[in-house]
Amino acid sequence: MCLPPNEGQIIAQESNSEIQANKAITISFPIHHPPITHQPHSPFYFILHSTHTVMASSDQTFFNNSLLALYLIGPPTFISLRFLQAPYGKHNRPGWGPTMSPPLAWFLMESPTLGLTLLLFPYGQHSSNPQALILMTPFLFHYFNRTCLYPLRLYRNTTRKTTPGFPVSVASMAFVFNLLNGYLQSRWVSHYKDYESENGWFWCRFFVGLVVFLCGMGVNVWSDRVLVGLKTEGGGYKIPKGGWFELVSCPNYFGEIVEWIGWAVMTWSLAGLGFMLYTCANLVPRARANHRWYLEKFGEDYPKSRKAVIPFLY
Repeated sequence: MCLPPNEGQIIAQESNSEIQANKAITISFPIHHPPITHQPHSPFYFILHSTHTVMASSDQTFFNNSLLALYLIGPPTFISLRFLQAPYGKHNRPGWGPTMSPPLAWFLMESPTLGLTLLLFPYGQHSSNPQALILMTPFLFHYFNRTCLYPLRLYRNTTRKTTPGFPVSVASMAFVFNLLNGYLQSRWVSHYKDYESENGWFWCRFFVGLVVFLCGMGVNVWSDRVLVGLKTEGGGYKIPKGGWFELVSCPNYFGEIVEWIGWAVMTWSLAGLGFMLYTCANLVPRARANHRWYLEKFGEDYPKSRKAVIPFLY
């Protein structure tokens, strides 16, 4: 049906009037929503986004620098310990400042790893990921033993009147290292590790590494028990015998090295590898020094077939 021109204009004007009225109503009665700070056009979005970016970048930079430091301190540690042993235990000597109780020293210098891991882990992006939680467990298990159980055994089985003190300076250096390492291992597992891209490889590496880790920890804990038990007998140092002591002078060090080889496999990371390498740089020279100490102290009575730390090799 065709309308006369005038009637069409009238209808168009009426429609336009209705549209304008609706717009007026919309403008007059706006719906008030709470401010949404994550909208791209909001100034709060840019502030929060910029702050988050800077913090993430700073944390990534700090992590990378800390990881670099872990690798850089390894060679000097290895070289220096070839000539100068930390003055505690068999190598105790004066001239290193004030001392403290060995059980207390072990508790304080190992505690940063346990405490810092528990503090940082909840802030990682993978803190609720079951894989991250499972992966962190062996690490915490080791340091619960080293921080709590080992000092307690040491305290209950040593004669405090005759046991030499532990230098505060050495404990302080170990405290700083454990801060560094605790941060690296916990931050990698809880935040930086990419679990999604590993697919089935995660569990393969985890179980292989876990078997190695538990074997090493078993040797480490057993050896510590034997050495601490000898202290209760009195009469000074004795030749440890039985088990892994028939193969190496320091099976406790051998066990700990094996542990961190397993950890490096489990984490499959530069952080885990760096910790394993530093453990070798620290413990292999000390095992060598302990082996020479045994030979010098006990002479012909000490088994010549024993190696220092690696069975049949070194």
